[in-house]
Amino acid sequence: MPTGKVRFYDEAKGFGFITTDEGEDVFLHATALPAGTDALKAGTRLEFGVADGKRGLQALSVRVLEAPVSLAKRSRKPADDMAVIVEDLVKLLDGIGGDLRRGRYPSNSHSKKIAALLRKVADELDA
Repeated sequence: MPTGKVRFYDEAKGFGFITTDEGEDVFLHATALPAGTDALKAGTRLEFGVADGKRGLQALSVRVLEAPVSLAKRSRKPADDMAVIVEDLVKLLDGIGGDLRRGRYPSNSHSKKIAALLRKVADELDA
């Protein structure tokens, strides 16, 4: 079976194109994807059958071989560093929790900094 990489795939339209290892373009329709396949990203390696359709080559019975590693995952902080950050964050949130139990919200500027920090940590974990 031929292999190649997704050149692009539009989930909303339900189609895209694969570039084979030989450099040919192959049409990819959503019906050729295995059930439960998430949105395909450019660079995902696929194995597939090929049929000669009305408008050229068309992929059949696609199998995902390897999804590309996202840039976010490659630039992720090491787990040891994240452990320290999360531990410090827990201490910070524990202090805020104590203030909230006493009926005091943090100041507006402090709240914005904490929210930004939480978003950044969430992005690192979700990469």
